[in-house]
Amino acid sequence: MADAGTVRPKRHAKALPLPDCVALVLQGGGALGSYQAGVIEGLAASGIEIDWVAGISIGAINAAIVAGNPPDRRVERLNIFWDKVTSALPSFPIFPDDRIREFLHEWSAGFVLAAGVPGFFKPRLVSPMFAVPGTPGAMSFYDTAPLKDLLDSLVDWDLLNHGPVRLSVGAVDVESGNFSYFDTTETKIDARHIMASGALPPGLPPVEIDGRLWWDGGLVSNTPLTHVLDHQQGALLAFQVDLFSAATERPRTIMDVMAREKEIRFSSRTRQVSDQVMRIRKDRELARRVLAKLPPELADDPDVVALRNQSNEDPVNLVHLIYRANAWEGGSRDFEFSARTMREHWEAGQEAVAETMANARLVAENIETGKSAAFDLTVHRTPLP
Repeated sequence: MADAGTVRPKRHAKALPLPDCVALVLQGGGALGSYQAGVIEGLAASGIEIDWVAGISIGAINAAIVAGNPPDRRVERLNIFWDKVTSALPSFPIFPDDRIREFLHEWSAGFVLAAGVPGFFKPRLVSPMFAVPGTPGAMSFYDTAPLKDLLDSLVDWDLLNHGPVRLSVGAVDVESGNFSYFDTTETKIDARHIMASGALPPGLPPVEIDGRLWWDGGLVSNTPLTHVLDHQQGALLAFQVDLFSAATERPRTIMDVMAREKEIRFSSRTRQVSDQVMRIRKDRELARRVLAKLPPELADDPDVVALRNQSNEDPVNLVHLIYRANAWEGGSRDFEFSARTMREHWEAGQEAVAETMANARLVAENIETGKSAAFDLTVHRTPLP
């Protein structure tokens, strides 16, 4: 229960005490997922032990690599994955100008649309318009068979399903429209479940699992935070990696408009969930303070008992790590798989963790005292409202 007095965490990282559970929450965002890989490397370097990783789309792929490898191999395996998927567009010297970089950025994204991504997806030889109805080829422009092979080579599925790190990935049932999570506490997960979480139509085909077709979980919610909080047991520290920023400058060009539309579409649900979670916790905290003021003779009143049970909760500290796009990144940023951009995203993730750890005093105090709050320590350095 929050505010229950001093807590004594059993584990400590370099800058933080670690509560009962440390969760890593990874959004969808395609090529921007290399920022998550940088965050994962940064957290490991900071001594943060991950107990639970939850992902959507590209977040599910990164999450599977984390859960399906021992700690000392995760960064190596992430490097292999991201080097592979960006190998068709290697880095080469360019003049440092935002306009030139924007042109190269859009050209690279166009190349991906035409040629696909190595180890991820490839264009179909026959247009969906001419494929047999009901087949994967009739329901998508690309074939994701390369992704299965790459996942199988990088993920130890036995470790993923029976190891110490819990994994949750979200997907949408094509026929019912219902959003569900595949969770290693309930389901034996393999490459199909990870691919289902990232099967974004109409580009990528739905994935069949036990007779049902599944699409990308980002169609309904681009963040798995709700699932983590709904199944929280004990004090929780959650690092949520947001790949689309909720707030930015006013758009000036049509490319800015395309980029901003995508940011709002994918970040609004994340912001709504975070705000709602913290608002509910503040309401419960108020209820607990009021209950503490009631006279002893009301302690067994049925309404008081019901309110007490309803207001009990374990503390959560939610730390946002938000990717903030460069001026040259437009609406194609989530499918621009170039090696240069990937490395820049990766380094940005590492830098975000370093800045967060350098300003983590408030988070540490909350963990020690059992309080709840949300933080963005890379910008505000104070609890979010």
